[in-house]
Amino acid sequence: MLIDYLPIVVMGALAILFAVGSLAASSVLRPSKPTAVKLSAYECGNDPVRLPRGERFSVKFYVVAMLFIIFDIETIFLFPWAVTFRQLGLFGLAEMAVFIALVFVAYVYIWRKGGLDWAGSAITPVDEAILEPTSVPSEPDPEREAIRAG
Repeated sequence: MLIDYLPIVVMGALAILFAVGSLAASSVLRPSKPTAVKLSAYECGNDPVRLPRGERFSVKFYVVAMLFIIFDIETIFLFPWAVTFRQLGLFGLAEMAVFIALVFVAYVYIWRKGGLDWAGSAITPVDEAILEPTSVPSEPDPEREAIRAG
């Protein structure tokens, strides 16, 4: 009875051997020229450094990423429908038309609300009023200029 599981065990062993062999070959054959820039942390186009004075980090990018995942998962529902399209007939076509219409309405709603505009200005008019100094400084503040530039 255990002999029936031999192909599964062999396949698992081959998979593990292939994974370990690929990682070993990659570490031996790849070029290794580490620099400070290559070794620094990098997250989504932003340096992982907190802004001074407890300023908040914009979460617009993460909102767009979550929306992408939601729409991506909704797109996955199209594949089983496409496989069984002929068997479902007109009813399946009508159901998928309703589904796609709802996804489209959600997409338009998010688009109109500005959920996809994550590359826009990071400073609102209220933030701009806070950043404006009450008196003109003798030299420009690089932190303020970096915040205004976005």
